[in-house]
Amino acid sequence: MIRFLILFLLLYPSIMTAQVLSDTMSVKLIRKEIKFIYEMDFIEARKTHSILDKKYPDHAVMCLLKGMLIYKENYPLTYLSPERADYEKELKKCINKYNSSNQEYGAENLLINLCARGLLLMFYADNNMRADVIPLAANTYWYIRQAFIYSGTYPDFYFFTGLYNYYREAYPEVHPVYQTLAFLFPKGDRRKGLQELEAASNNSIFLRAETCYFLLSIWESFENNYSRVSQLTDTLHMVFPKNVQYQALYIKNLLLLKRYNEAEKEILSNKLIKNPYLRSQVTVFQAILEEKKYYNYFQAEKLYNKGIEEMKKYGEFGNEYIAYAYYGLSRVCHNNQQVQKKYRKIADNLTDYRNVNFD
Repeated sequence: MIRFLILFLLLYPSIMTAQVLSDTMSVKLIRKEIKFIYEMDFIEARKTHSILDKKYPDHAVMCLLKGMLIYKENYPLTYLSPERADYEKELKKCINKYNSSNQEYGAENLLINLCARGLLLMFYADNNMRADVIPLAANTYWYIRQAFIYSGTYPDFYFFTGLYNYYREAYPEVHPVYQTLAFLFPKGDRRKGLQELEAASNNSIFLRAETCYFLLSIWESFENNYSRVSQLTDTLHMVFPKNVQYQALYIKNLLLLKRYNEAEKEILSNKLIKNPYLRSQVTVFQAILEEKKYYNYFQAEKLYNKGIEEMKKYGEFGNEYIAYAYYGLSRVCHNNQQVQKKYRKIADNLTDYRNVNFD
Protein backbone atom coordinates (compact mmCIF):
# COMPACT_ATOMS: atom_id res chain seq x y z
CA MET A 1 0.00 0.00 0.00
CA ILE A 2 2.85 2.37 0.86
CA ARG A 3 4.31 1.83 -2.60
CA PHE A 4 1.17 3.00 -4.33
CA LEU A 5 0.88 6.03 -2.04
CA ILE A 6 4.39 7.08 -3.01
CA LEU A 7 4.71 5.89 -6.60
CA PHE A 8 3.07 8.93 -8.12
CA LEU A 9 5.46 11.46 -6.54
CA LEU A 10 7.42 12.74 -9.52
CA LEU A 11 8.93 16.15 -10.02
CA TYR A 12 6.79 19.11 -10.95
CA PRO A 13 7.39 22.81 -10.32
CA SER A 14 4.25 24.32 -8.77
CA ILE A 15 3.60 28.06 -8.92
CA MET A 16 4.12 28.94 -5.26
CA THR A 17 5.87 31.82 -3.58
CA ALA A 18 9.24 30.26 -2.94
CA GLN A 19 12.96 30.50 -3.48
CA VAL A 20 13.38 29.02 -6.97
CA LEU A 21 9.79 28.51 -8.06
CA SER A 22 8.90 32.18 -7.59
CA ASP A 23 11.48 33.07 -10.24
CA THR A 24 9.50 33.12 -13.50
CA MET A 25 12.55 32.55 -15.69
CA SER A 26 13.70 29.60 -13.57
CA VAL A 27 10.24 28.03 -13.70
CA LYS A 28 10.32 28.31 -17.50
CA LEU A 29 13.70 26.61 -17.59
CA ILE A 30 12.54 23.84 -15.25
CA ARG A 31 9.48 23.26 -17.44
CA LYS A 32 11.73 23.25 -20.50
CA GLU A 33 14.10 20.66 -19.01
CA ILE A 34 11.24 18.41 -17.93
CA LYS A 35 9.74 18.63 -21.43
CA PHE A 36 13.05 17.58 -22.97
CA ILE A 37 13.33 14.69 -20.51
CA TYR A 38 9.84 13.43 -21.38
CA GLU A 39 10.58 13.82 -25.08
CA MET A 40 13.74 11.75 -24.48
CA ASP A 41 15.93 14.55 -25.82
CA PHE A 42 18.59 14.19 -23.18
CA ILE A 43 21.21 16.33 -24.94
CA GLU A 44 18.94 19.38 -24.83
CA ALA A 45 17.85 18.49 -21.29
CA ARG A 46 21.47 18.65 -20.16
CA LYS A 47 21.99 22.01 -21.86
CA THR A 48 19.01 23.44 -20.00
CA HIS A 49 20.17 21.83 -16.75
CA SER A 50 23.56 23.52 -17.17
CA ILE A 51 21.92 26.95 -17.43
CA LEU A 52 19.91 26.33 -14.25
CA ASP A 53 22.92 24.94 -12.43
CA LYS A 54 24.86 28.17 -12.95
CA LYS A 55 22.08 30.09 -11.24
CA TYR A 56 21.27 27.61 -8.44
CA PRO A 57 24.36 25.37 -8.07
CA ASP A 58 23.60 24.30 -4.50
CA HIS A 59 19.81 24.09 -4.60
CA ALA A 60 18.13 20.75 -3.92
CA VAL A 61 16.05 21.06 -7.11
CA MET A 62 19.20 20.54 -9.17
CA CYS A 63 19.81 17.14 -7.51
CA LEU A 64 16.18 16.26 -8.16
CA LEU A 65 16.32 17.19 -11.85
CA LYS A 66 19.54 15.25 -12.27
CA GLY A 67 18.03 12.17 -10.64
CA MET A 68 15.02 12.42 -12.91
CA LEU A 69 17.28 12.69 -15.95
CA ILE A 70 19.29 9.63 -14.91
CA TYR A 71 16.10 7.59 -14.40
CA LYS A 72 14.53 8.41 -17.75
CA GLU A 73 17.73 8.14 -19.76
CA ASN A 74 18.48 4.67 -18.38
CA TYR A 75 14.93 3.33 -18.31
CA PRO A 76 14.35 0.76 -17.00
CA LEU A 77 16.72 1.52 -14.14
CA THR A 78 17.24 -1.78 -12.29
CA TYR A 79 19.13 -2.59 -9.11
CA LEU A 80 21.95 -3.94 -11.30
CA SER A 81 22.19 -0.83 -13.48
CA PRO A 82 25.61 0.89 -13.30
CA GLU A 83 23.78 4.22 -13.05
CA ARG A 84 21.97 3.15 -9.88
CA ALA A 85 24.69 4.55 -7.60
CA ASP A 86 24.49 8.02 -9.15
CA TYR A 87 20.70 7.96 -9.05
CA GLU A 88 20.59 7.15 -5.33
CA LYS A 89 23.36 9.63 -4.59
CA GLU A 90 21.54 12.56 -6.20
CA LEU A 91 18.18 11.86 -4.56
CA LYS A 92 19.64 11.23 -1.11
CA LYS A 93 21.61 14.46 -1.45
CA CYS A 94 18.34 16.21 -2.27
CA ILE A 95 16.64 14.78 0.82
CA ASN A 96 19.57 15.73 3.05
CA LYS A 97 19.51 19.29 1.72
CA TYR A 98 15.88 19.55 2.80
CA ASN A 99 16.70 18.35 6.31
CA SER A 100 19.05 21.29 6.78
CA SER A 101 17.11 23.79 4.65
CA ASN A 102 15.69 27.16 5.61
CA GLN A 103 12.07 26.64 6.65
CA GLU A 104 11.24 30.10 5.33
CA TYR A 105 10.58 28.31 2.05
CA GLY A 106 8.55 25.51 3.60
CA ALA A 107 6.21 24.83 0.68
CA GLU A 108 9.00 24.58 -1.88
CA ASN A 109 11.20 22.50 0.40
CA LEU A 110 8.36 20.11 1.23
CA LEU A 111 7.56 19.63 -2.44
CA ILE A 112 11.15 18.93 -3.48
CA ASN A 113 11.69 16.62 -0.51
CA LEU A 114 8.59 14.59 -1.34
CA CYS A 115 9.53 14.33 -4.99
CA ALA A 116 13.00 13.04 -4.15
CA ARG A 117 11.59 10.50 -1.72
CA GLY A 118 8.97 9.46 -4.26
CA LEU A 119 11.47 8.88 -7.05
CA LEU A 120 13.73 6.88 -4.75
CA LEU A 121 10.84 4.79 -3.40
CA MET A 122 9.57 4.17 -6.92
CA PHE A 123 12.95 2.74 -7.86
CA TYR A 124 13.08 0.54 -4.74
CA ALA A 125 9.50 -0.67 -5.11
CA ASP A 126 9.73 -1.40 -8.85
CA ASN A 127 12.81 -3.51 -8.19
CA ASN A 128 11.22 -5.29 -5.21
CA MET A 129 13.90 -3.94 -2.85
CA ARG A 130 11.76 -4.24 0.28
CA ALA A 131 14.61 -3.78 2.73
CA ASP A 132 15.13 -0.30 1.26
CA VAL A 133 11.47 0.54 0.78
CA ILE A 134 10.28 -0.01 4.36
CA PRO A 135 12.53 2.42 6.30
CA LEU A 136 12.24 5.18 3.72
CA ALA A 137 8.46 4.76 3.36
CA ALA A 138 7.97 4.77 7.12
CA ASN A 139 9.38 8.26 7.58
CA THR A 140 7.91 9.60 4.32
CA TYR A 141 4.24 9.18 5.14
CA TRP A 142 4.23 12.22 7.47
CA TYR A 143 5.47 14.41 4.63
CA ILE A 144 2.74 13.12 2.34
CA ARG A 145 0.08 14.09 4.86
CA GLN A 146 1.55 17.59 4.97
CA ALA A 147 1.02 17.86 1.20
CA PHE A 148 -2.75 17.60 1.73
CA ILE A 149 -2.64 21.09 3.24
CA TYR A 150 -2.29 22.45 -0.29
CA SER A 151 -5.14 20.41 -1.76
CA GLY A 152 -7.33 22.56 -3.98
CA THR A 153 -4.90 25.48 -4.18
CA TYR A 154 -3.75 24.42 -7.65
CA PRO A 155 -5.12 21.68 -9.96
CA ASP A 156 -1.77 19.86 -9.72
CA PHE A 157 -2.47 18.97 -6.09
CA TYR A 158 -5.50 16.91 -7.12
CA PHE A 159 -2.91 14.47 -8.46
CA PHE A 160 -1.74 13.78 -4.90
CA THR A 161 -5.15 13.66 -3.24
CA GLY A 162 -6.75 11.77 -6.12
CA LEU A 163 -4.25 8.92 -6.06
CA TYR A 164 -4.43 8.62 -2.30
CA ASN A 165 -8.24 8.64 -2.26
CA TYR A 166 -8.45 6.05 -5.03
CA TYR A 167 -5.70 3.58 -4.06
CA ARG A 168 -6.53 3.68 -0.34
CA GLU A 169 -9.86 2.03 -1.21
CA ALA A 170 -9.22 0.20 -4.49
CA TYR A 171 -5.90 -1.51 -3.83
CA PRO A 172 -6.98 -3.53 -0.75
CA GLU A 173 -10.10 -4.65 -2.65
CA VAL A 174 -7.96 -6.16 -5.41
CA HIS A 175 -5.29 -7.40 -2.98
CA PRO A 176 -7.08 -8.47 0.27
CA VAL A 177 -3.75 -9.27 1.92
CA TYR A 178 -3.26 -5.49 2.32
CA GLN A 179 -6.60 -4.84 4.03
CA THR A 180 -5.11 -4.98 7.51
CA LEU A 181 -2.35 -2.56 6.52
CA ALA A 182 -4.88 -0.22 4.91
CA PHE A 183 -6.65 0.27 8.25
CA LEU A 184 -3.54 2.08 9.48
CA PHE A 185 -4.27 4.90 7.02
CA PRO A 186 -7.17 7.39 6.89
CA LYS A 187 -10.00 6.27 4.63
CA GLY A 188 -10.15 7.45 1.05
CA ASP A 189 -12.92 7.85 -1.49
CA ARG A 190 -12.60 5.84 -4.68
CA ARG A 191 -15.07 7.89 -6.73
CA LYS A 192 -13.74 11.21 -5.47
CA GLY A 193 -10.22 10.06 -6.24
CA LEU A 194 -11.11 9.43 -9.87
CA GLN A 195 -12.83 12.81 -10.10
CA GLU A 196 -9.75 14.54 -8.69
CA LEU A 197 -7.45 12.71 -11.08
CA GLU A 198 -9.66 13.59 -14.04
CA ALA A 199 -9.57 17.24 -12.94
CA ALA A 200 -5.78 17.10 -12.71
CA SER A 201 -5.48 15.48 -16.14
CA ASN A 202 -7.56 18.25 -17.70
CA ASN A 203 -6.30 21.31 -15.83
CA SER A 204 -2.78 20.67 -14.50
CA ILE A 205 -0.06 22.82 -15.96
CA PHE A 206 2.82 20.50 -15.12
CA LEU A 207 1.28 17.16 -14.16
CA ARG A 208 -0.92 16.35 -17.13
CA ALA A 209 1.33 13.56 -18.45
CA GLU A 210 1.83 11.87 -15.09
CA THR A 211 -1.88 12.06 -14.27
CA CYS A 212 -2.78 10.54 -17.64
CA TYR A 213 -0.20 7.80 -17.08
CA PHE A 214 -1.60 6.76 -13.70
CA LEU A 215 -5.20 7.17 -14.80
CA LEU A 216 -4.70 4.80 -17.71
CA SER A 217 -3.16 2.27 -15.31
CA ILE A 218 -6.24 2.57 -13.07
CA TRP A 219 -8.74 2.28 -15.93
CA GLU A 220 -6.88 -0.71 -17.36
CA SER A 221 -5.94 -2.72 -14.28
CA PHE A 222 -8.69 -1.83 -11.79
CA GLU A 223 -11.67 -0.57 -13.79
CA ASN A 224 -11.18 -2.60 -17.03
CA ASN A 225 -12.31 0.28 -19.20
CA TYR A 226 -10.10 0.02 -22.29
CA SER A 227 -11.98 2.75 -24.15
CA ARG A 228 -11.00 5.29 -21.48
CA VAL A 229 -7.46 3.95 -21.57
CA SER A 230 -7.47 4.53 -25.33
CA GLN A 231 -8.32 8.20 -24.87
CA LEU A 232 -5.46 8.63 -22.41
CA THR A 233 -2.87 6.75 -24.47
CA ASP A 234 -3.90 8.78 -27.52
CA THR A 235 -3.29 11.96 -25.53
CA LEU A 236 0.14 10.90 -24.28
CA HIS A 237 1.15 9.65 -27.72
CA MET A 238 0.06 12.93 -29.33
CA VAL A 239 1.70 15.23 -26.75
CA PHE A 240 4.95 13.20 -26.48
CA PRO A 241 5.32 11.40 -29.83
CA LYS A 242 9.04 10.79 -29.23
CA ASN A 243 8.50 9.13 -25.85
CA VAL A 244 8.93 5.43 -26.58
CA GLN A 245 7.52 4.39 -23.21
CA TYR A 246 4.23 6.11 -24.03
CA GLN A 247 4.31 4.71 -27.56
CA ALA A 248 4.57 1.19 -26.13
CA LEU A 249 1.53 1.88 -23.95
CA TYR A 250 -0.29 3.13 -27.05
CA ILE A 251 0.47 -0.08 -28.98
CA LYS A 252 -0.46 -2.25 -26.01
CA ASN A 253 -3.87 -0.65 -25.73
CA LEU A 254 -4.50 -0.97 -29.49
CA LEU A 255 -3.91 -4.71 -29.07
CA LEU A 256 -6.24 -4.91 -26.06
CA LEU A 257 -8.91 -3.20 -28.19
CA LYS A 258 -8.20 -5.69 -31.04
CA ARG A 259 -7.21 -2.84 -33.37
CA TYR A 260 -4.53 -5.02 -34.88
CA ASN A 261 -3.94 -3.11 -38.12
CA GLU A 262 -3.21 0.12 -36.25
CA ALA A 263 -0.96 -1.66 -33.76
CA GLU A 264 1.00 -3.31 -36.56
CA LYS A 265 1.47 0.03 -38.32
CA GLU A 266 2.95 1.51 -35.14
CA ILE A 267 5.24 -1.46 -34.65
CA LEU A 268 6.51 -1.28 -38.22
CA SER A 269 7.43 2.38 -37.73
CA ASN A 270 10.47 1.07 -35.77
CA LYS A 271 10.41 4.03 -33.42
CA LEU A 272 11.07 1.77 -30.43
CA ILE A 273 14.08 -0.02 -31.85
CA LYS A 274 16.79 1.97 -29.99
CA ASN A 275 15.73 0.97 -26.49
CA PRO A 276 16.39 -2.76 -25.86
CA TYR A 277 13.77 -3.03 -23.11
CA LEU A 278 11.04 -1.53 -25.26
CA ARG A 279 12.28 -3.55 -28.23
CA SER A 280 11.63 -6.66 -26.13
CA GLN A 281 8.09 -5.42 -25.52
CA VAL A 282 7.69 -5.21 -29.30
CA THR A 283 8.68 -8.87 -29.55
CA VAL A 284 5.69 -9.77 -27.36
CA PHE A 285 3.44 -7.41 -29.33
CA GLN A 286 4.50 -9.11 -32.57
CA ALA A 287 3.69 -12.49 -31.03
CA ILE A 288 0.19 -11.29 -30.17
CA LEU A 289 -0.28 -10.11 -33.75
CA GLU A 290 0.89 -13.46 -35.16
CA GLU A 291 -1.56 -15.24 -32.86
CA LYS A 292 -4.56 -12.91 -33.04
CA LYS A 293 -4.39 -11.39 -36.52
CA TYR A 294 -2.63 -14.02 -38.64
CA TYR A 295 -3.43 -17.19 -36.65
CA ASN A 296 0.17 -18.25 -37.18
CA TYR A 297 0.53 -20.16 -33.91
CA PHE A 298 3.94 -21.60 -34.70
CA GLN A 299 5.46 -18.15 -35.25
CA ALA A 300 3.56 -16.76 -32.27
CA GLU A 301 4.97 -19.48 -30.00
CA LYS A 302 8.46 -18.75 -31.27
CA LEU A 303 8.11 -15.01 -30.58
CA TYR A 304 6.52 -15.54 -27.15
CA ASN A 305 9.50 -17.67 -26.10
CA LYS A 306 11.89 -15.10 -27.52
CA GLY A 307 10.14 -12.34 -25.57
CA ILE A 308 10.42 -14.34 -22.35
CA GLU A 309 14.16 -14.79 -22.79
CA GLU A 310 14.68 -11.13 -23.65
CA MET A 311 12.70 -9.91 -20.66
CA LYS A 312 14.35 -12.12 -18.04
CA LYS A 313 17.35 -9.81 -17.66
CA TYR A 314 15.11 -6.94 -16.55
CA GLY A 315 14.02 -8.62 -13.32
CA GLU A 316 10.84 -7.15 -11.85
CA PHE A 317 10.48 -4.83 -14.84
CA GLY A 318 10.18 -7.83 -17.15
CA ASN A 319 7.54 -9.79 -15.24
CA GLU A 320 4.51 -8.05 -16.74
CA TYR A 321 5.52 -8.88 -20.30
CA ILE A 322 6.73 -12.35 -19.42
CA ALA A 323 3.24 -12.92 -18.03
CA TYR A 324 1.68 -11.72 -21.30
CA ALA A 325 3.92 -14.17 -23.17
CA TYR A 326 2.95 -17.11 -20.98
CA TYR A 327 -0.73 -16.25 -21.37
CA GLY A 328 -0.11 -16.32 -25.10
CA LEU A 329 1.67 -19.67 -24.93
CA SER A 330 -1.25 -21.10 -22.98
CA ARG A 331 -3.56 -20.12 -25.85
CA VAL A 332 -1.45 -21.38 -28.77
CA CYS A 333 -0.86 -24.83 -27.21
CA HIS A 334 -4.33 -25.99 -28.23
CA ASN A 335 -3.70 -29.73 -28.11
CA ASN A 336 -2.13 -30.03 -24.67
CA GLN A 337 -4.33 -28.99 -21.75
CA GLN A 338 -1.70 -29.90 -19.20
CA VAL A 339 0.82 -27.53 -20.79
CA GLN A 340 -1.87 -24.85 -21.11
CA LYS A 341 -2.58 -25.00 -17.38
CA LYS A 342 1.13 -24.93 -16.60
CA TYR A 343 1.74 -21.78 -18.66
CA ARG A 344 -1.33 -20.05 -17.29
CA LYS A 345 -0.28 -20.74 -13.70
CA ILE A 346 3.17 -19.27 -14.39
CA ALA A 347 1.53 -16.16 -15.88
CA ASP A 348 -0.86 -15.77 -12.96
CA ASN A 349 2.06 -15.86 -10.52
CA LEU A 350 3.91 -13.14 -12.42
CA THR A 351 1.16 -10.53 -12.54
CA ASP A 352 -1.12 -8.77 -10.08
CA TYR A 353 -3.72 -8.08 -12.78
CA ARG A 354 -4.79 -11.37 -14.32
CA ASN A 355 -7.62 -9.75 -16.24
CA VAL A 356 -5.08 -7.98 -18.50
CA ASN A 357 -4.06 -11.02 -20.54
CA PHE A 358 -5.13 -10.41 -24.18
CA ASP A 359 -7.54 -13.37 -24.04
